[in-house]
Amino acid sequence: MTAKPTPFALHHFIDGKKVAGASDHFGNIYNPATGQVTKRAPLAGADDVRKAINSAAAALQGWSATPPARRAQVLFAYRDLVKRHMDELAEIVSNEHGKTIEDAKGSITRGVEVVEFATGIPQLLKGEYSEAVAGGVDSYSVRQPVGVCAGITPFNFPAMVPMWMFPVAIACGNTFVLKPSEKVPSCSLRMAELMHAAGLPDGVLNVVIGDKQAVDTLLTDPRVAAVSFVGSTPVGEYIYRTGCAHGKRVQALCGAKNHMVVMPDADMDQVTDAVIGSAYGSAGERCMAISVVVVVGEETADELVRRLTPRIQALKVGPYTDLAAEMGPLVTPEHEQKVRAYVDTGVAEGADLVVDGRPVKVADHEGGAFLGGCLFDQVTPQMRIYRDEIFGPVLSLVRVDNYDTAKRLVNDHEYGNGAAIFTRDGDCARDFTSSVRIGMVGVNVPIPVPVAYHSFGGWKRSLFGDHYMHGPEGVRFYTRLKTITARWPSGIKDGAVFHFKAGGEH
Repeated sequence: MTAKPTPFALHHFIDGKKVAGASDHFGNIYNPATGQVTKRAPLAGADDVRKAINSAAAALQGWSATPPARRAQVLFAYRDLVKRHMDELAEIVSNEHGKTIEDAKGSITRGVEVVEFATGIPQLLKGEYSEAVAGGVDSYSVRQPVGVCAGITPFNFPAMVPMWMFPVAIACGNTFVLKPSEKVPSCSLRMAELMHAAGLPDGVLNVVIGDKQAVDTLLTDPRVAAVSFVGSTPVGEYIYRTGCAHGKRVQALCGAKNHMVVMPDADMDQVTDAVIGSAYGSAGERCMAISVVVVVGEETADELVRRLTPRIQALKVGPYTDLAAEMGPLVTPEHEQKVRAYVDTGVAEGADLVVDGRPVKVADHEGGAFLGGCLFDQVTPQMRIYRDEIFGPVLSLVRVDNYDTAKRLVNDHEYGNGAAIFTRDGDCARDFTSSVRIGMVGVNVPIPVPVAYHSFGGWKRSLFGDHYMHGPEGVRFYTRLKTITARWPSGIKDGAVFHFKAGGEH
């Protein structure tokens, strides 16, 4: 049996220092592989959050006046530090989230790609200039920081999702208050320390651990100008409505039920590999996981089930310390029970549970939040396991007769985050990409997460707000456009005009 650790208390990171905080409320942080409490997270009260906002507000003027090239140099240094500390950060992520070390390193690398994108901020902030828009009048535009920004991040990617936010915001000249999930806060705290070591001035990046009280303080404080969120749809909608009601710019990236359409002409070897990786990687705890496979044709569906069944049964489930593990535990015992309940519901609703991961046990980790891969066949759109975001290693297979029915299922679902189609038919793929109502689409690519210099976001109830995350959309979200029209006296007596003239001159 694994020795029971003694929990220790974490701190916030405010104004460049570790701060214990004034609140006497704490939350438990688990090692998901053992079920044991390893740390205690101080849950910030309103006063703690306001201290972080005070620090960010005080640092704003100096940081926004820092030349973009200098801001980029800090991010270059931070990128190098993250790479140097990759093993340490991956260990922190895996210890609190449960994902395998390789999965953790992969997610950190995707976050670093956004940092690398943000180092190009001098080019990204370049405006436009038009000479002589009227007699002696020039017009030009600039992008300026919005002010103090806040980020509220989920448990499933403790490194990557925060790095989708604060590097771009800080590169644009804003200051930032990060509120990571209280289930997995340690990586955010360590990344803030590395940003400080990279030369970031005190107060530009602050981290507070907290729950709803901390979130509400960020949403209602008038000094916070913009809020970024990644998480569930009910919480995201609340954050969007509350933040907007308090005059803030809000981007809320929310839930998903990502479909993969498999056509009869698809390469079934490729499809099988894609389903295994996209449905069961990171134990299904990612918003871009494939959780529904829509198969066109009974023969194709039978073949896919035949191929998937032994692969899912053979998945090695274990703690991150087992380097052979392909899938780790779920994040907490409570979340494990929630996902198990969905499997029970699917059985009760009449779906065919082809692979049942509930009996899976991991030796010497009996208290861990482990659940094996589950596969349901004969799923219908009326079932909860089809409609709801389960956020676990549970895959639903829906059988349809034709492509049009498959596409209609994708378009009719309330979520519109990601979808994929596997086919050799270019006409079919082109129709799918052009007419499917989804924000991110893959063709023979199961998880179509955009690279850092494109932007990430969904449609329908997967996104609240007008801007996607990172890439050009991220720069637009964290800046305001200002257009200047200027006229300088030339000494030529042409007279002042104070009204619009025919032809557009004024």
